Amino acid sequence: MPGTGDGPHARRQGAVAVFERARARTFLRDFGGGLRRLTRRAAPALRLLLLASAAFAARPALAQDGLHAPMSSADMINFALVIGALSAAMLSAIWLIKERAKIETENGEFKASLGDAHTRISRYQALLVDKDRRIVVWEGTGGPAEIVGQLPVEIGAPRETAEFLAFGRWLEARSASRLEKAVDRLRAAAERFDLVLESARGHVIEAQGRVSGGRAFVRFVALTNLREELAELKAERDRLFGGMETLQGLLDSLDMPVWMREEDGRLAWVNLAYAKAVEAKDRSDAIGRGLEILATQSRDRIRAEVTHDRPFEEKVSTVVHGDRVFYNVVEAMGEAGSAGLAIDVSELEAAREELSRTLRSHADTLDHLATPVAIFDSKQRLEFYNQAFQRLWDLDTPFLDSRPSNTEFLERLRAEGKLPEPHSWREFKERALSVYQSVDPQPFLWHLPDGQTLNVFANAHPQGGATWVFDDLTEKVDLETRYNTLLKVQGETIDHLAEGVAVFGADGRLKLSNPAFRALWGITEAEAAPGSHIRSVAKACLPSDIEGASWKMFSAVITSFDDERRTHEERVELASGLVLDTALVPLPNAQWMATFVNMSDSVRVERALTDMNEALRKADALKNDFVQHVSYELRSPLTNIIGFTDLLKSPVAGDLTPKQAEYVDHISTSSSVLLTTVNDILDLATVDAGIMKLDLHDVDLVALLDEVAAQMGDRLKENDLRLKIERSGTLGWIVADPQRLKQILLKLLSNAANYAPEGSVIRLKGSREHDTAIFTVTDDGPGIPEDLLATVFDRFETHEGDGRGHGAGLGLSIVESFVNLHQGDVSIESRPGEGTTVTCRIPSAEATRARASG
Repeated sequence: MPGTGDGPHARRQGAVAVFERARARTFLRDFGGGLRRLTRRAAPALRLLLLASAAFAARPALAQDGLHAPMSSADMINFALVIGALSAAMLSAIWLIKERAKIETENGEFKASLGDAHTRISRYQALLVDKDRRIVVWEGTGGPAEIVGQLPVEIGAPRETAEFLAFGRWLEARSASRLEKAVDRLRAAAERFDLVLESARGHVIEAQGRVSGGRAFVRFVALTNLREELAELKAERDRLFGGMETLQGLLDSLDMPVWMREEDGRLAWVNLAYAKAVEAKDRSDAIGRGLEILATQSRDRIRAEVTHDRPFEEKVSTVVHGDRVFYNVVEAMGEAGSAGLAIDVSELEAAREELSRTLRSHADTLDHLATPVAIFDSKQRLEFYNQAFQRLWDLDTPFLDSRPSNTEFLERLRAEGKLPEPHSWREFKERALSVYQSVDPQPFLWHLPDGQTLNVFANAHPQGGATWVFDDLTEKVDLETRYNTLLKVQGETIDHLAEGVAVFGADGRLKLSNPAFRALWGITEAEAAPGSHIRSVAKACLPSDIEGASWKMFSAVITSFDDERRTHEERVELASGLVLDTALVPLPNAQWMATFVNMSDSVRVERALTDMNEALRKADALKNDFVQHVSYELRSPLTNIIGFTDLLKSPVAGDLTPKQAEYVDHISTSSSVLLTTVNDILDLATVDAGIMKLDLHDVDLVALLDEVAAQMGDRLKENDLRLKIERSGTLGWIVADPQRLKQILLKLLSNAANYAPEGSVIRLKGSREHDTAIFTVTDDGPGIPEDLLATVFDRFETHEGDGRGHGAGLGLSIVESFVNLHQGDVSIESRPGEGTTVTCRIPSAEATRARASG
């Protein structure tokens, strides 16, 4: 096909072939038309000649058949017609011969013209066939295209016709679209065009479309040097103008004011929204009158701050249509002036302020919550946290205020050992961060190393980000564990209780019971199955319930509708002889618990103890009567004996013989010992009866110690003992019963003198500690074994040892009783062979005396 060769010769041959075919088609069309016209003209004459020949040929045959007859007028007419037809045929033949000669002459001329055409085609070929030019020819509107010439290889234009005509494959999309539309108009409406196109490789091509002789021609020329540069500038200008028109159309469709200024600051162009904002008729009116949308102060500020490198961008307040409006103004400076736009942010500012107030309110609310909350933004950085969150993780404020990412937060917790250690930290972290790609909230259960259990909820936001809520379940889990354990322990405990337990629901049906309950009432496990109604249980217990009175009362209480649910207690005696203490205790949810305690043994013991107590009470009364009676009966004779003994010793009764004096001394000593014992017994009986009262007075401790030492002088001399009194600091005065204090010290000294070895020293030390008097008696006796120390204060408790005599064993008991009456305490320290030390601490009784006087 023409145009598909590779060299200049092939391109020239293709151009020649195109023009030869075009000229041949023209010649054949003209020659065929003339031949058809000649045939149409000679056809009638030929037909007449043929008819005449056929008629004259038929006449001899008719004559031979005897049909000859003289020629009539009709025959003459026919003959004349035949002669005329023959003449016309001869004339036509002559004309045809002349026309053929003429055609041969014209054919020679046509061949000469064809040779001339070949010559001209050769000359045109040199002009048309060039490496920088290509021509596409269409024969009519529906004919195929023929291509002549080539374009440079670097342009990227395909060589094949089909691929070349697919303009979108090697031209830039916008250029291909423009060319296809122009070609369609050229072939359909003969509309010529001149276009500058751009190939996909960036080269500039000029396309010219023309129509000639019913054919459509498009010439593609690759531009070079200045023409290419000029075409590129033209194309760039077209693009800029097109882009400017498109941009201005777009800006006019915006509802935000847009303007452009000259270098001197005057308005050069505004959009419709600007004109509407300044209440101008149109854009020209706004530019002509120089109507400004911004105040003078704002414009001066923009001119002062805007530079080529830094545009002005800030929120500006102005008045539009009488209302205060907030614009976000952006103005940039260029070489030929500046351009700016104003975005109405009034509603946005109002919404932002409302959102800010709402966020502050929510932040204040969340900050006072006990539940830790943290909010991460769409970039997974910490945006908000409350105080509970900071306390939970114990993170410093600078770290949290630095807005760490969620990954940094998790890594920090892991580094500080505050997160659970999973098998795979990577999987744990990826699962935690998957909330940002999730639609539904993601729950996590974290068991922290410090023993806390957290229920973590991560909820993704529709606009990005997530809210993390950390619910501390430690107490809940602990309570559930303890509750479950308690239920198990309770079940085991109830089953192993000796007391019978039964729980009834609000509907009167048995919830649970233990084996003790069934054993006490003599019923089977099936009769006390859970869900049994109280009437069935009462019927099963009827053999043990005397007259059924107990269970009637139980049923009435459990199934009653009394709002005041009180505990009912009652003692029941069963037909089997068992005595039960029953209690109906109200439980939550309108339930009742019935408990049955077997008190049979206790009742028997109680009755025995009651009888014994009565006997003891009578014995105690008898003892008291006996002590009082005996004390009185013994004290009176002893007093008389002692009185008469002292009288016998006095000179008034006269002199006694040595033997008599010895007997009188024995009588006096024994009587005094007996009187002391009787007095001790009487004092202890008084203390036990709780009727002894202290006679409180101010006691001089120094004088008390001197008086006790004087009274013990004779006793100590008898045993060759010495008494050493030690006073620590100032003893002063205390409030106490002086007679009882003296008894305490005398009892202690007498006990020490009984066990102290002859020639030893007994030490009596008095000291004071605040309002407490401390008396210490120490001897060098044999001491008390450790196993007997616990019983030294018991009554009538005597111990065999190295003592000089044995009393009734009441001395230390009386000491302890009198010290306790003074709200004091007594202690004893002793080791075998190391002596004994008894210490009494007696506080001053000012408060007691004040209450007594009051």
